[in-house]
Amino acid sequence: MPEQLFNLSRVPEDEADEIRELLDENNIEYYETTAGNWGVSLPAIWLSSDEQLEQAKALIDVYQLERTRKAQELYRQQKLDGTAPDLITNLKNNPVQILFYLGATLLVLYISIMPFINW
Repeated sequence: MPEQLFNLSRVPEDEADEIRELLDENNIEYYETTAGNWGVSLPAIWLSSDEQLEQAKALIDVYQLERTRKAQELYRQQKLDGTAPDLITNLKNNPVQILFYLGATLLVLYISIMPFINW
């Protein structure tokens, strides 16, 4: 019976490629489903049978721990170098997006407290 191994929703393409490569290197047979034309299906990596499920999960767990460690190290290095992204940098690079999010937040806050203010 097919087993879902790895959900590909909102996964960076480089991570998905590395997962595929990891499975190929370890001779784990898998197949992949996409989100489809309208993006409503489940993009995932599946195993045809559950015989290699435990091995595949263990490999992915180790991979994700290593990927997390590398990302944390990169962030630490960026903070030391002064190149880590922060609010001011994001505001300079994406002012329209930041203002949109701020406006949406204020709108939700206004709608949330409006019934309690107008008696």
